[in-house]
Amino acid sequence: MNMKLERKPHAALDLDSRVLKGRKIERLLRIESSKDVRRLLEVGTGSGGISHYFARHAVHRFDVDSVDVTDCRQVTEGYRFHVVGDVMLPFQDETFDVVVTNHVIEHVGDDRQQNAHLTEIHRVLKPDGVVYLAVPNRWMLVEPHYRVPLLSWWPERWRSGWLRLWKKGDFYDCRPLQLADAERRLREAGFEFRQVHAEAMRALVEIEFPQSFGWRAMVGLVPDGLFHLLRHMFPTLIWVMRKVTCPTEPYQLKL
Repeated sequence: MNMKLERKPHAALDLDSRVLKGRKIERLLRIESSKDVRRLLEVGTGSGGISHYFARHAVHRFDVDSVDVTDCRQVTEGYRFHVVGDVMLPFQDETFDVVVTNHVIEHVGDDRQQNAHLTEIHRVLKPDGVVYLAVPNRWMLVEPHYRVPLLSWWPERWRSGWLRLWKKGDFYDCRPLQLADAERRLREAGFEFRQVHAEAMRALVEIEFPQSFGWRAMVGLVPDGLFHLLRHMFPTLIWVMRKVTCPTEPYQLKL
């Protein structure tokens, strides 16, 4: 194998951060109480912290499956883990009520594989199911996996050279998305969606910095309209998505 083309897992293995991430995802999905057991799939297990969070939830009842191409788990209890070789998911059509794909699509490969990732999520999602999808913005100032400024700003064929110039590696193995391109792909995959960047920012401050009253007040005072104007600039792009129920209506999920 050409080592320059080998993709690294880039898994976040800090369990405390995964619990906080699970709480933020739950809030953004606006999951309501129910006596029913919901089937949940996490694509990209990493440490296993998010799957474990939902599987052992104190209020909601989730039956959790999780997939990854490598096993980097730090916690294994409460959910089923499956090793996969590519973007294809080993589940029947319309199996899951909730699908979480958190910083995964930038790792799966080229445009064809990224589109297949979305198509597979659409296939295994129930008609009334919901998806959380997050991906780094191509136009972020500092690339989060390698901590190199402007790395993903360059044309794709130049990015590995920029990485080598900074002596951070030989091959840039991630493909972040920009807003317009990502939303075009979501539409083509059959999803309606709602951007939740503003909600995510507020949730991050309230959940991860509960004692920081200054930050909470400042973020809380920013109007939604300003967040909307800056939506192309958020370092992480986040959507809540459902299957399109009426193809003639605009692709804009309202929850």
